[in-house]
Amino acid sequence: MISTLLVANRGEIACRVFRTCRELGIRTVAVFSDADADALHVREADAAVRLPGAAPSETYLRGDLVVAAALAAGADAVHPGYGFLSENAGFARAVTEAGLTWIGPPPEAIEAMASKTRAKELLGIAPLTDVTEDDLPVLVKAAAGGGGRGMRIVRELAGLEAALEAASAEAASAFGDGEVFVEPYVENGRHVEVQVLADTHGTVWTLGTRDCSLQRRHQKVIEEAPAPGLPAALVEELYERSAAAAKAVGYAGAGTVEFLVEDVPRALGSARAEGSPRAHFLEMNTRLQVEHPVTEEVYGVDLVALQIAVAEGAPLPPEPPAARGHAVEARLYAEDPAAEWAPQTGRLHAFGVPGVRVDTGYVSGDTVPVHYDAMLAKVVAHAPTRAEAVRRLAHALERAVLHGPATNRDLLVASLRHADFQDDRRLDTGFYERHLDALAVPPAGAEHAAVAAALAEASRNSGRFGGGWRNVRSGDETRAYGEHEVRYRPTRDGGFEVLAPGGVRVVSAAPDRVRLETDGVVRDFEVASYGPGDAGVVHVGPHRLAPRPRFTDPREQTLPGSLLAPMPGTVVRLADGLAVGDRVEAGQPLLWLEAMKMEHRVVAPASGTLTALHAAPGRQVEVGALLAVVQTEAQEDQTA
Repeated sequence: MISTLLVANRGEIACRVFRTCRELGIRTVAVFSDADADALHVREADAAVRLPGAAPSETYLRGDLVVAAALAAGADAVHPGYGFLSENAGFARAVTEAGLTWIGPPPEAIEAMASKTRAKELLGIAPLTDVTEDDLPVLVKAAAGGGGRGMRIVRELAGLEAALEAASAEAASAFGDGEVFVEPYVENGRHVEVQVLADTHGTVWTLGTRDCSLQRRHQKVIEEAPAPGLPAALVEELYERSAAAAKAVGYAGAGTVEFLVEDVPRALGSARAEGSPRAHFLEMNTRLQVEHPVTEEVYGVDLVALQIAVAEGAPLPPEPPAARGHAVEARLYAEDPAAEWAPQTGRLHAFGVPGVRVDTGYVSGDTVPVHYDAMLAKVVAHAPTRAEAVRRLAHALERAVLHGPATNRDLLVASLRHADFQDDRRLDTGFYERHLDALAVPPAGAEHAAVAAALAEASRNSGRFGGGWRNVRSGDETRAYGEHEVRYRPTRDGGFEVLAPGGVRVVSAAPDRVRLETDGVVRDFEVASYGPGDAGVVHVGPHRLAPRPRFTDPREQTLPGSLLAPMPGTVVRLADGLAVGDRVEAGQPLLWLEAMKMEHRVVAPASGTLTALHAAPGRQVEVGALLAVVQTEAQEDQTA
């Protein structure tokens, strides 16, 4: 029996495994980088071992350091979580060779399936080579790892070489393996997967389907179980193929077989086409998936507990439990829609989601670091029907307290309530390509939230809350938040009168709560702000309001053609041969930043001459740091 377990991972998944260990009476050990010294997973573990450094390549990807940490802490088992070393056969062997129990499949199964290219070969699927125009579009994909890293869609042959190079560099950074391959890209398909669980006695469970079609930048955003609207014959085919794949490699433990389903009829009001849609094998993930909670909720199981039981040699019952109801999961990320969805860092002053399951590596007061994935939490709702689960999840996210960095909360709520998501005939991987611009808008009510923010600030500064009382009529005041401008004046009875926008009556106003009446309806607005370190951002219910600056942003005073870092991160590489004095074209990639495990291109803003280059590979930069300067052709003409 396992007595002490080390999780070779961080954040949310480490906390998730620790929760099960506590229920089973197993002691826990965390590993942590310098950037994670005060992280929640470290605080929740019974013991923790430091991995010196911050970058994943120095810490969580160092299998030798992780094994040494397990031995030093007296652990007798290692759970890899997902990502990092979870599909590394060499690491699995190192764990077992050190006399520790590996919570996962045999290394041989990992070798067979962890590489997507080798998995396809094993199942008789030929890779795509010698790409021609007739093959387009294609997808360049990392052979190891997942999470959307190391993936690029190619629609023109001229862009294939650059896509291969970029995907390889990103994969090497994220997974320590730069191998990539090319496969056909199916437009508007359904991403469907099957959860498998196998013991060492020959029993293989298929625990239902999941749909993960809502993806952006090849990263899953919303997942659900079971996958809705699939013909029964197709579901049986997916079960059979998934069980066969697990048996083919002698699998043991929890894993996922992923497919891309095409030709699902989408025309509203039409009958479904005869026959089953075609399902293309994508890969088998030989580890726990990020989206495993939806399966747990539907089947009433603890997959981590079952992983541990299998590793201890226990047999599974002949049949899995019966499914019940529907579950939907949304991935809550720290990212700013106003800045092209750039990952965000900073302090989470207040954090909570009511009434549903929340798997997270953060609590109020924690800081989101720059070095790792930007996911704050997985928020999961379960209900008897899909419609009820979707409604519960949207409502919980809308009521969530998220005071700190910008998040994708509004996108999640709008996605869950969109007609194309609620109708399973319209689900496909092209959802965000079609709807992102329309979905990426602030929630309704921002205008009145701005009024509440302005009056809360005025209340803090008024005589009733510590300021000097003036027995004279004050002039009108103006405050602006984004596109919303608020004009108001204090009244002689100590209240406020709103002049713009019109139709608003102030019922009461205090620094943390404002009550307004509009069109005969009274609404309460909870208001929170956290000082100058947050650039004056005010949180009003689900609204995150940034005050419009009264003075020019210093970044706007930089030289024309200046390239500023759009986010904090690390310069991973420069364009080949890039040097001061080079001629560059508008849109030409000049350098790549890595932030939170994703690469972001920084391109020339216009055609001209590179007159300064302050970026260098390995350099850490803060948001707004000057990376380079391009003197445009118009500027050159003026100085000639």
